[in-house]
Amino acid sequence: MIEQMSQALSSGERIEIRGFGSFSLHYRPPRMGRNPKTGMTVALSGKYVPHFKPGKELRERVNRVATEVSDPSLASGNNP
Repeated sequence: MIEQMSQALSSGERIEIRGFGSFSLHYRPPRMGRNPKTGMTVALSGKYVPHFKPGKELRERVNRVATEVSDPSLASGNNP
């Protein structure tokens, strides 16, 4: 399944799983970066990276569960 998804994304297709989310490719343009070890500036080439956008149902479920397990003192506005 992962291999099929990789192939679909590589060919520019968008993958949507209803109720879960969608996968697509985003292009990151070339930029200047820095080698943290040496501090030297390095030219980084442009590349495509996978992007995941959670669906409405997944976002709502995660938010509901996170709200249930969060600290009740934080929910009441009694932040230290």
